[in-house]
Amino acid sequence: MSGDRELAFRDLLKAHKLKFTAEREAVLREALSMRGHYEADDLLVKMRQSGRRVSRGTIYRTLKLLVECGLLREVAFVERHAHYECVNTHRHHEHLICLGCGRVIEFSRKPLEEQLKDVCRGQRFQEREHKIEVTGYCERCSGSSKAEYTRKLRHPARRPRRSQGI
Repeated sequence: MSGDRELAFRDLLKAHKLKFTAEREAVLREALSMRGHYEADDLLVKMRQSGRRVSRGTIYRTLKLLVECGLLREVAFVERHAHYECVNTHRHHEHLICLGCGRVIEFSRKPLEEQLKDVCRGQRFQEREHKIEVTGYCERCSGSSKAEYTRKLRHPARRPRRSQGI
C-alpha cells in the first residue's frame, strides 16, 4: 500500500476528528488489496479468515470514509446493493449488469469518453467523475425461452457476481 494513500486517509480522519485505529488500518489495507468488485461482507469474510477481528459496523463505516477519501469507488448495482472497487488500480471503465444472473461486464470505449467530455464542455460543466451502469440481459440469459425472458423482466435480479472485463 502506498504511503500517499495512508496519508490521505489519515488526513480525512483528522478532518473528521477520528482516530487512525488498528482496526481502520486493517480495513484500509485489506480493502486496497481486494481485486475487482466486492461487497462489505466479502471484506469481512476475508479479514476473519486471516484472523483479524473487526466488526461489521467498523467495516461499513471505514468503507464509507475510504470512498469519501477517493481511495475506493462505490458502485451501486441492482437492488441498490453497494459494491466497491479500488480507484486507480486499473483504467476507468463502465459496467453492463445482467438482471438475470447478476454477471457484471466491464467495458471501456474511448469514443464514449470523448463524447462525454464534449457534452461537459458544451454545457460548461466541470466533471468530477462519472459512472455508467447499463442493466439488461447477457447473452446467456437473453438466449433463454421467451417465457423465461418475460419472467426475468417481471422479477429481476439476483445478487451480482464478481466482474469479468471485456
